[in-house]
Amino acid sequence: MHKKHNIVIVGAGGIGRAVGLILAENKDFDTHVYIGDAYKNTADDAARWIEEGVNQTDIVTAFGMPMEGTSSEMIEIFKTCEVVLDCLPGSQAPRIAQLARDYDLHYANLTEYVKETNDVIEIAKGADKGFVLQTGLAPGFINVLGNKLFQDFCKDNGVDHVDKLSMKVGALTKNAEAPHFYGFTWSPIGVATEYLKPCIAVRNGDKVNVPALSDRQTIMIDDVTYEDNLTSGGAADLPDALKGKVTTLDYKTLRYPGHYEWVKNVLSVIPDGQDKVARLQEIMLENIPAVEDDVVIVYASVKGKDKNGVLRAVEKSYRVEPMKVGTKTLRAIQSTTAAPLAESARMLLTGKWSGVVFQSQLAPDEFMNGPFVSAVYGHG
Repeated sequence: MHKKHNIVIVGAGGIGRAVGLILAENKDFDTHVYIGDAYKNTADDAARWIEEGVNQTDIVTAFGMPMEGTSSEMIEIFKTCEVVLDCLPGSQAPRIAQLARDYDLHYANLTEYVKETNDVIEIAKGADKGFVLQTGLAPGFINVLGNKLFQDFCKDNGVDHVDKLSMKVGALTKNAEAPHFYGFTWSPIGVATEYLKPCIAVRNGDKVNVPALSDRQTIMIDDVTYEDNLTSGGAADLPDALKGKVTTLDYKTLRYPGHYEWVKNVLSVIPDGQDKVARLQEIMLENIPAVEDDVVIVYASVKGKDKNGVLRAVEKSYRVEPMKVGTKTLRAIQSTTAAPLAESARMLLTGKWSGVVFQSQLAPDEFMNGPFVSAVYGHG
């Protein structure tokens, strides 16, 4: 008899409901999902959608949650559950993490926001339960993949240092028109933010901050040509975890050729003194459509010399398209982001985790071959 786990998801948008569906559809990991949102009707709709997707009832409970603070209903649910999966905007992460700490829950989130991540790290210090940070697609899966390639390269080649670790992800439309060569498949504010905030990378063996969009290059992945460029947040904790073990390390976002030139031209005409994130977001929303039919491209590579001084490289790529889960179809960005979050919940509930858990601490083989991640990405 499987133990039933009570899991609370906060945020009933596209990713929150996708996580709920992925959890509910897996019959070997028995869960009751509580899904909350600031708008109760959004939570109700998500609960109905999940139950329709798996043809079951009474497996999801919807609740409304205030924009700030708590409610008596919310407190009772937190007392009942074992883990909270945070699918709210990154600005809310410290608030939800503090609630997890107060009510002795495990916690996992998606956000790439640096300040809020540091706040959660402080909240989680000394906690009895585990707090997995940045466990979506990028940051998240891409970092576990990069760490796995690094470990495999070192083991196979008898070394403990590599020249370069590259991680790249693109959430793209299947087709793209001029002049922007792009379509929104997820949060516009997330795109504008990652294009302008500083990026953490490793250069010449040192952890450094580098400007976003400052290193555009062309790359072919599975016979398709893309451009990549530095964007914020995606490196997670690997620059610290691999200190002294890698000369160059970075995370870049993949786009179709022409997109980054369009962004460069847009940024060049935004006057100094304006909020560039807000203005870029406005201009992108005015010109770029939202598109449902998407594709996610994931690529990581490690390059270095083996113990005999021969230069070698290993690489791994994925192309993920929309997929059926139960009777519903998840967009590629939903499944690739939600599956790592669901996998983190499983690992927290079946392992012995406490305090802060970074991407570098997740055992790559267990994580990538877990039931939720492997269902989307295949076995790693």
